[in-house]
Amino acid sequence: MPHSASTWRTNAEGEAMELTPLKSGDRAMIQAYGDGGFRISGRRFTGAVMVFEDRVLSVELEDIAAADYQPLEEAAVEIEILLLGCGEKAGVLPPEHRARLKGAGISAEVMGTGAACRTFNVLQAEGRRVAALLIAVP
Repeated sequence: MPHSASTWRTNAEGEAMELTPLKSGDRAMIQAYGDGGFRISGRRFTGAVMVFEDRVLSVELEDIAAADYQPLEEAAVEIEILLLGCGEKAGVLPPEHRARLKGAGISAEVMGTGAACRTFNVLQAEGRRVAALLIAVP
């Protein structure tokens, strides 16, 4: 079953809780993740994605360490924070990738995909310059 990134969360007992939906205007919002993909601003994407303020790119990716960070570096003026959703669990960003991103002025945060989706929506709603590279979860 897909997980909602902005309107549902489970409590400590595993019960679903409804949250107030975030409003973002024309900004991309992650509405759900799971089942091997994402629902972002009403569109379904299968597999990994790069999500920017106002657009989404499908990417071939199964491991954050193997990602091509060139498109993110080229969009550095749009990005202050890059969220890296590594799947079901947080992964590790190799030091050389972190250094390249830092050199482009991008702060990278590594976490599980679910946490990255929720954090992305909060930062989008705050008007921050955020992007996410997300690996799909089952």
